[in-house]
Amino acid sequence: MTPSKPHVVVLGGNFAGLASAQKIREYVGSSVNITLIDRKDYLLFVPNIPTDVMENRDPAKHQRLQLRAALKSDDIEFVQGIVKQVDVAQRTVDFLPFERPGAECEVLHYDYLVIAMGAHLAYDKIPGFAEHGHTVSDLFHGERLRQYLHEGGYHGGPIAIGSAHFHQGDGAEGLAPYPGGSIPYAHAACEGPIMELTTALASWLVTSGKGTPEKITVFTPEEELIAADAGENNVRHFLRLIAGMGIHYRKNMPDIARLTAAGVEFDGGETIEAELKIILPDWVAHECLRDLPIADSKGFIKTNLLMRNPDHPEIFAAGDCAAVTMPKIGGIGHQEAEIIGRQVALDLGLMDPEEANQPLQPVTFCIGDMGEGKAFYVRANTWFGGKEEVLKIGRIPYRLKMRYRDLFFLTNGKIPGFGLDIAQFAAEKIF
Repeated sequence: MTPSKPHVVVLGGNFAGLASAQKIREYVGSSVNITLIDRKDYLLFVPNIPTDVMENRDPAKHQRLQLRAALKSDDIEFVQGIVKQVDVAQRTVDFLPFERPGAECEVLHYDYLVIAMGAHLAYDKIPGFAEHGHTVSDLFHGERLRQYLHEGGYHGGPIAIGSAHFHQGDGAEGLAPYPGGSIPYAHAACEGPIMELTTALASWLVTSGKGTPEKITVFTPEEELIAADAGENNVRHFLRLIAGMGIHYRKNMPDIARLTAAGVEFDGGETIEAELKIILPDWVAHECLRDLPIADSKGFIKTNLLMRNPDHPEIFAAGDCAAVTMPKIGGIGHQEAEIIGRQVALDLGLMDPEEANQPLQPVTFCIGDMGEGKAFYVRANTWFGGKEEVLKIGRIPYRLKMRYRDLFFLTNGKIPGFGLDIAQFAAEKIF
């Protein structure tokens, strides 16, 4: 590390953190030193965990990208540690090295800070989840569900799939990413996996001989539409599709009170009978961020649409920990990382303002497995005030989902722009 160069510290090494570090290096070259801190030394490729589960593969063997090698190729220093404190006045980060118990706390100074730590997925706030719940948000739970489905745990009873209530902060109030638009409030942080698992499980029930889709109930805390960020017309098409399969849909559900062996119990006394309960939790800000002056009412980091904190412009946020990121999906984190790279380049005089000052216009981009080699492809921005909605269903989207993962790993996460353009062209023009 060259002491005279500005020091960029990136907190978090999943999609938003890795992409931010890489984009800064791409746009500023050797003009800065970059250090990335994460408690794990790999990127968790969450989008393909459900497919591994349904196709009877252990996701731990396929969905990890090692960070040390990926970062070394861009001369980015990696520190495996747990962030304990951020001092915005002193511009320091306290972290605990994660390699052994009893390690001493260390301090890093930053000139620029990128907070991309994701969120605390609060399964620990759902009584009964450990005993009776399943999910696909990480390798452990993905493998646990795979074993339950494929190795005799599931006995063919009813299935419930849905979300606990998300408690969104106020950090994105007043932001308009499209003319007349906004960052909407949502009662669930991310419901794409619910849509994916609903259709994939419906297919699996039939092909495995375990039953028919009528066993499934999908529920949402949203007043009307599940995953409304995917576009109203797209979601209504999805709901007609699952209704035609016999899948039950329950909207405007109270928060989850507890999970039991018999099913899901909600605040107020409503219940859904279920042997298998697949749940997405509340997304909660990390404890070390909640009381910072740069955080909103729920601990998410406040930014403008150029991903800078208004009061501390040397601080950026991207991904799930950013207040502006709704829904909490990796694709929007990538869009934000691009902006951050350009903004640092602007500060260093390496990019002109017209090119650098392109604010966030979030787009929901999702490809979800439907089983039997098919998938749905969604691209939409209408939830934010845009005018585009696209939905495609078939085998080409499934192949794109698999090949995107392969290309991501091959390039250490640096998907070239033409790759995404080809994927969009293949899904929307050829298919």
